[in-house]
Amino acid sequence: MTALFGGIEAGGTKFVCAVGTGPDNIRAETRFPTTTPKESIGRAIEFFRKQDEITAVGIASFGPIDPDPTSATFGHITSTPKPGWANIDLAGAIQRALGVPVGFDTDVNGSALGEWRWGAAQGLDNFIYLTIGTGVGGGGMVNGRLMHGLIHPEMGHIPLPHREGDGYNGRCPYHSDCLEGMASGPAIGERWGKPAQELPPDHPAWELEAHYLAIALHSFICALSPQRIIMGGGVMEQFHLFPLIRQKVQKRLNGYIHSPAILQEIDNYIMPPALGNMAGICGAIELARRATSR
Repeated sequence: MTALFGGIEAGGTKFVCAVGTGPDNIRAETRFPTTTPKESIGRAIEFFRKQDEITAVGIASFGPIDPDPTSATFGHITSTPKPGWANIDLAGAIQRALGVPVGFDTDVNGSALGEWRWGAAQGLDNFIYLTIGTGVGGGGMVNGRLMHGLIHPEMGHIPLPHREGDGYNGRCPYHSDCLEGMASGPAIGERWGKPAQELPPDHPAWELEAHYLAIALHSFICALSPQRIIMGGGVMEQFHLFPLIRQKVQKRLNGYIHSPAILQEIDNYIMPPALGNMAGICGAIELARRATSR
């Protein structure tokens, strides 16, 4: 009998819960808004209790989080600015309720893991996954291992130089004009007075967005030397952004990173997730699979 795994993609705006073994075998799925911890975690537990018996649950969560299994606060969401969610023991609540092993990591590492197992990062040992949406986050792999360290990468909070003439202060509550503060979906909406999805492709917002994202990618390429950069999230569903970003990255690097991947094949170097919006939940299922062998 094939083992079934539960996955939770715990986002700042919505939870996605699923049971299955991968993108081609999702047996059940539910989505609901992220409200209070009690309500959101309770709805997830209720969903899994109604399904066939599962072997483990994987959680790919918004953060910051504690992903260290040896830590006393493993499985906690820690210093998040999301009201009511700071210092919440998400993984522990799921484990105690369902009595199965729980894998736990960031939402972006979860998406990276899904793409590595089934999508655009198959066969790669070093790559990054960026999500540009309600927030901005980054994760990925180095030498075949998911990125961790002191805690985990916080690529969305690197500082950015303001473009000359740009008077927008940024909206990150911690750093104002970091990458998330300048380039997230809410930042675009605040800057231009309407949601990003309502702006036409020829709106000046997109050239400026590509400018800031290209600065960030320049830094990540030079610091981490990824074999590929996968960019997902709601903002990156504006696919006309990709050519703008690629052009600006090539111009900024100015031939210094002498690799065909950047010089001739950049369309396959900076790209959208092959799994689309399923990357996160599939990664959560893979986290569950890994939890059974830990």
